[in-house]
Amino acid sequence: MNGKEIVRRTLAFENPKRLACGLPELTDFWFQRCEAKTYATQWQPIDDRRWERKDEWGNTWGRLEATSQGEVTRGVLEDVPLDAYVFPDYSRFEDYQNVVEACREYSDRWVVGSMPGFTFNIARKLMRLENYLADLLLEPEAMRLLHDKVDLMLADMIENYAKAGVDAVMFPEDWGTQTQTLIGPACWHEEFFPRFKALCGLAHARGIKVFMHSCGAIGGIIPGLIEAGIDLLQFDQPTLHGIDNLAKYQEIAPITFWCPVDIQKTLQTKNETIIRAEAREMVEKLWRGRGGFVAGQYGDNASIGLEPVWQEIAGDEFMRCGRCL
Repeated sequence: MNGKEIVRRTLAFENPKRLACGLPELTDFWFQRCEAKTYATQWQPIDDRRWERKDEWGNTWGRLEATSQGEVTRGVLEDVPLDAYVFPDYSRFEDYQNVVEACREYSDRWVVGSMPGFTFNIARKLMRLENYLADLLLEPEAMRLLHDKVDLMLADMIENYAKAGVDAVMFPEDWGTQTQTLIGPACWHEEFFPRFKALCGLAHARGIKVFMHSCGAIGGIIPGLIEAGIDLLQFDQPTLHGIDNLAKYQEIAPITFWCPVDIQKTLQTKNETIIRAEAREMVEKLWRGRGGFVAGQYGDNASIGLEPVWQEIAGDEFMRCGRCL
């Protein structure tokens, strides 16, 4: 049973022989991004303290230290009107030939096409978050026009990734603060749920799954995400949601969770007993030998201020517990 079959059975809750893993020492996945031309540039020093870069949309990002991921400091639509802005072109299948090759080379793994986000993640950067959130309330028709343009581009990506042969697409979309969603669940259901449902429906019609990463407390929209068709939710703070609460969602629908040991709470204890206990709890409550859980590891120890050993301990416990005997 290779990695691809382990993941397939995990998502289908069909009793894989071991826990699906996205760990440095064992990964069942291969991520590939297409080669479409965008506005992206590398980080460049501006002075002795500041760095800047352009993202794929042409938004300006800034950061104050080399290890930070930074944030959008100016959205491209602050300077260019929407009707004059040219989106990156993701419609050319020629730009996905590297994905075709990856699907062939890593045929024993679950190949994932990397997307830059869904509607919210892209639109909010184009305008900068504070402007965008205000206009969601003050200029809803203009925001719908922007969202429609973004969704057309995302549909092109899904179509081409599916044609290239991926098993799933995955996108990041941070919807939460540490206490609640960035917008009210009612607003999310009105404006974004239909868009999620349409894009997930397109992916499923083409035979591929949809994975989503999100940070923050998004419990208010998790049922809507599941209903819309998200197959896997990747959380770096599982205890923010409550592991028991995540297990309850699985009683309603076959949703898979992909998590490391909590990066802000549990790993920060630097206590081996506590770290192993949380890894074991997720295996026992979310996987249970039937599927529905992927063991993860956060990819940037420096940004969370940890030595690698603490995540290595978590990975060891995941692998020790995650086998069907």
